Amino acid sequence: MSERLTIESIAAGGAGVGRLADGRVAFVARTAPGDIVEARLVEEKRRYVRAEPLRVVTSSPQRRTPPCRYYERCGGCTIEHLSYEAQLEAKRTIVREAMRRIGGVTVDVPPVVASPSEFRYRNRVSIALRRIGGDRVVSGFHDRLRPDRVLDMDGACLLPEAAVAEGWSALRAAWGPNASRLPSGDRLRLTLRGTSRGDLTLLVEGGYGVGRADELIARVPGLCSVWQRRAPGDAPVLLAGADHVEEDWDGERVLLGGAVFLQVNRGTAQALEAHVLDCVAPGTGMRLVDAYCGVALHARRAARAGADVVGIELDAQAVAEARRALPGARMIEARVEDALPEVLPGDVVVVNPPRAGLAAEAAAALVATPPRRLVYVSCDPATLARDAQRLMPVLRMTGVRCFDMFPQTTHVETVAEFECVTM
Repeated sequence: MSERLTIESIAAGGAGVGRLADGRVAFVARTAPGDIVEARLVEEKRRYVRAEPLRVVTSSPQRRTPPCRYYERCGGCTIEHLSYEAQLEAKRTIVREAMRRIGGVTVDVPPVVASPSEFRYRNRVSIALRRIGGDRVVSGFHDRLRPDRVLDMDGACLLPEAAVAEGWSALRAAWGPNASRLPSGDRLRLTLRGTSRGDLTLLVEGGYGVGRADELIARVPGLCSVWQRRAPGDAPVLLAGADHVEEDWDGERVLLGGAVFLQVNRGTAQALEAHVLDCVAPGTGMRLVDAYCGVALHARRAARAGADVVGIELDAQAVAEARRALPGARMIEARVEDALPEVLPGDVVVVNPPRAGLAAEAAAALVATPPRRLVYVSCDPATLARDAQRLMPVLRMTGVRCFDMFPQTTHVETVAEFECVTM
């Protein structure tokens, strides 16, 4: 069954949004606001439908020809068919609507801060690898129409930085028949990371055995180390190479090993981190709690301005690096929800949780012992909005600023400021 639809906006997942004659919302992949399309319904529910476009009857001025050759079937990008200006406006709308509908918060959302690079911006890329028999291996991102399948692709993907893209292609050429130089197993996840100096590290998730990682290092230019994490939650184990590589992160010396987190877009991260520091406004005697701190970039900069800092992070390698960089500071290796109550109150708290947002216990601790100010760095507007509602009894959102960390997708990084209303 097909329908003619006018596309009005972009949903958080990247689909265009229109309405059927019966009032149901229609989510139509690969469409742009202003498009009139003929679409085939592929899923029907009581309140909404999902559809695939059959043809564009009238093309929106926000539409462009996608530059990437993989885009038609690849699930890695969702809005590459939009002009970059339209992408930024779609993300602004997604954040504003999430705050209003989920959080019950009306807040001005300024234009999204653009990424310095629309393409070739990712310093880290994760790809799926499948061994499918007969020494045949496929690797790449998942097929958007068949998510159970992997689209075979290489560094011609336009997202990774040039050195990472070259390393991706070199890795495929080097892993040998049936990817025998990698650990065994039908399904692996490979994360290739590049530094500003061009060094590469590889993290293999899943599988068993160790493969022949030393041979990979010899065959892939720039590859310095190979790590393995056999199961989710396990600590990464070094298979071959150096136990860390050095990264120059906007003037900060960071030693990276295993799966230590840094933002994927170094250009946008520089703007975001500068904004966070402005929001914190550190000074002598201020007490800053940096929760989900990673390698403690915010804490490092605040400490140099005279603040008394405490960091909380679960990843042991990140904590070790934070302690190396801030030997006199208190860095706690723990879940934030477990450690936060004991370190509150603070003058300012910075939180940078994963996509799931704050654990309920962490939000409750902030409400029970609120800081004067909270700076919340979010990679998911929906969970940020939910947490804003949880904090609303005592912490009021006073402003947001959005940063385009992930061009060609609807993901957006948001920095929200809160003030305590009970002080």
